[in-house]
Amino acid sequence: MNKYLTEFIGTFFLVLTIGCTVLTREPGMIPPLAIGAALMVMIFAGGHVSGAHYNPAVTLAVFIRGRCDKKDAVPYMIAQFAAAIVAAIVTNFLAGAGAPMQIKNVPAALLAEFLFTFALAYVVVNVATAKGTSGNSFYGLAIGMTVMTGAFAVGGISGGAFNPAVAVGAGLMKLVNFSSIWIHLVADFAGGAAAAAVFKFINPTDG
Repeated sequence: MNKYLTEFIGTFFLVLTIGCTVLTREPGMIPPLAIGAALMVMIFAGGHVSGAHYNPAVTLAVFIRGRCDKKDAVPYMIAQFAAAIVAAIVTNFLAGAGAPMQIKNVPAALLAEFLFTFALAYVVVNVATAKGTSGNSFYGLAIGMTVMTGAFAVGGISGGAFNPAVAVGAGLMKLVNFSSIWIHLVADFAGGAAAAAVFKFINPTDG
């Protein structure tokens, strides 16, 4: 239960940060910096308990890679989606609802979400589960900065979720249209699975 609560807390603060920074958008505020930082600190806070996935696509990648027990994979995802829903409700109370982003180019959004979810999951399995980086102190920074980079790079194309739970939260906060969430779900889970497959191909002895 401690692992699932940790996943809930980390995902909650990630989605809350996304919602509040994007919806309030004060002068000088740069949401990707806050979002990357929030993910980083929550990873450092919860990594020793749950592995700090905070993302169903990452959980899928770590499961395929062989570092997440079968009994934990679905409960992790349930905790992550639940946290995103609660965070969206809190954000709507704090900052109100947004004006949904219009995704104008669906193939481009699918590719953008796939590529940067792949990058995120690839970084996670390499810095947080690989034998060669075991015990490192930089894993949280590396993962947080990957999300920050993706948000800067393609946030204007796809909304920059790279996380199915974030996508659901964004839909509830009206940052994206709910009718567009399938783009994130499909691309993000595919990106996570592909990252795990590539890791296993490159590191065949890192079982």
